Amino acid sequence: MSNQEVTYVVAGCCGVLGLAAYVVFILVPAVTAYSRIWQRALAGVLTLYVLAAFVAVGAAGGGAIVWFWDRINI
Repeated sequence: MSNQEVTYVVAGCCGVLGLAAYVVFILVPAVTAYSRIWQRALAGVLTLYVLAAFVAVGAAGGGAIVWFWDRINI
């Protein structure tokens, strides 16, 4: 397996685990907190904003690491 394939496998596993964490820790509690169908659907839609915020923060953090990589002295 090449280095690029390993990178793809790691990125795919991280994506699947992140999506599973979103479903288990955010989506399911938000949906089960309400009893009416329209409330559950709206709660599910509103959790997409939380997911988008997490993705944006993660992308910003990754971008900062890439931007400052040559300045990081370990």
